[in-house]
Amino acid sequence: MKVSAVGTSSVTLSSLFRFESGSVSLLSKSKSSFGVACSLASSSPAKALRRILDSPGVHQGPACFDALSAKLVENAGFQFCFSSGFSISAASLALPDTGLISYAEMLHQGQLITQSVSIPVIGDADNGYGNAMNLKRTLKGYIAAGFAGIILEDQVSPKACGHTRGRRVVSREEAVMKIKAAVDARRESGSDIVIVARSDARQAVSLEEALVRSRAFADAGADVLFIDALASREEMKAFCDVSPLVPKMANMLEGGGKTPILNPMELQDIGFKIVAYPLSLIGVSIRAMQDSLTAIRGGRIPPPGSMPSFEEIKDILGFNAYYEEEKRYATTTNPQLSKRDSSRNPFSGIWSRTLRVKITGRDGFERLDLRIPAGFLDGITNIVPALGGINIKELLDDATEEVGGKLLLDFQDRMGDRIQVFLE
Repeated sequence: MKVSAVGTSSVTLSSLFRFESGSVSLLSKSKSSFGVACSLASSSPAKALRRILDSPGVHQGPACFDALSAKLVENAGFQFCFSSGFSISAASLALPDTGLISYAEMLHQGQLITQSVSIPVIGDADNGYGNAMNLKRTLKGYIAAGFAGIILEDQVSPKACGHTRGRRVVSREEAVMKIKAAVDARRESGSDIVIVARSDARQAVSLEEALVRSRAFADAGADVLFIDALASREEMKAFCDVSPLVPKMANMLEGGGKTPILNPMELQDIGFKIVAYPLSLIGVSIRAMQDSLTAIRGGRIPPPGSMPSFEEIKDILGFNAYYEEEKRYATTTNPQLSKRDSSRNPFSGIWSRTLRVKITGRDGFERLDLRIPAGFLDGITNIVPALGGINIKELLDDATEEVGGKLLLDFQDRMGDRIQVFLE
């Protein structure tokens, strides 16, 4: 993670702070985060999360919404992540976070997320999907799904995003009783899952009520406290002064939420321990898809810099690791594997050749000039939709044995752009 401050030299910053991916800590606290990272892989998800909570500094956790986004968070070097009910509802159902997504749907997506990564995941469990008895079942289900932590809130049903209008909460007595039920369910399960107690009373009632509830949640056994939609630095500081020995969670809702967006050092100074970034991944995904669809609709493809190459995509998804592991189980009676190994030989057949795709606009300016392995025909229409319906494989079969380059296609698309495909 790169952090910069206007008017402050990097030498001065580096002498005061240690910056790591997903965390910021004061050097004076001296405890090694490397030791934390090394021990995560050898412990249960809950123990790994508790170790993070016990380590110095403030720790950042982007919110994921599926297995791929969780894997990207882990690949980026973050020590943990959140699952976001807002984002899962959006990605899975294309519906708003207004209580429409069910416990079963959240649990299923959660299992896919936790199974895809080795870092601990804190799961969004809304209000427990019912009363205290429903909440106990929810917590036990989240434990079985592999979550390291669970966020439980005090909204009435149907609940909704805490930064939207019309928030309502259950009585203080019921809210505290549900946290006690969560603690009981954890004990009954023999688990150490981290219970994050969230209150939405700031917007529904008042700041004072939210602070009183947070103290009561801590007394009931919550491990982390969280008040959503705090409206100022002063409110954030007042919250962090409550039950000072219990870690506090901040929610940096991007793009216009009620809470001020502060950098990690500022949040640490106020007193927060963990920070959620709920909309970054789903937000940029939505905009990237919109931009890509606009390009495709106009007869273009997304600019090369806006998306990873096919090779990068395969590497992210584990194709190369899969092929290497597959070789361990190869047999002489497995013709499909032998065929794949042969086809992947960079010096055999079409795999030794390259396709060059060139697009020149009707204004004479070059729009695209890229090269891809000739064996990757399946994805070429994703790059250049105008090539859909053209049997490029047949053209390649005819030209495979030819030495040197050959022009396979040369035509104008409906936008008037010239598209050329060469075999090199």
